[in-house]
Amino acid sequence: MKKPIRVEITGRNSFWQNAVKVEWEHQYPDRKWIEQGDRFYVIEAEWLLDLQRIANQCFSTAVVAPEDVGRRNLFRKIFRREDDVE
Repeated sequence: MKKPIRVEITGRNSFWQNAVKVEWEHQYPDRKWIEQGDRFYVIEAEWLLDLQRIANQCFSTAVVAPEDVGRRNLFRKIFRREDDVE
């Protein structure tokens, strides 16, 4: 990878989060990402806008993930959404 970045994909639920993966593989079969858990992926930086567009179409978001996810996980536990399952 030229310039790898770590991104987090968050969907309304697991169906829409998986839809982002399926749509990405359909539209960009030659662009392979590295999975790091159920929400985190490593992609090339130049792919970010394309990934955000696809995520938006699938009722999801794709953002650059922080290196230390501890704080974000703390806020997720405090402000849990009903469809946010761990």
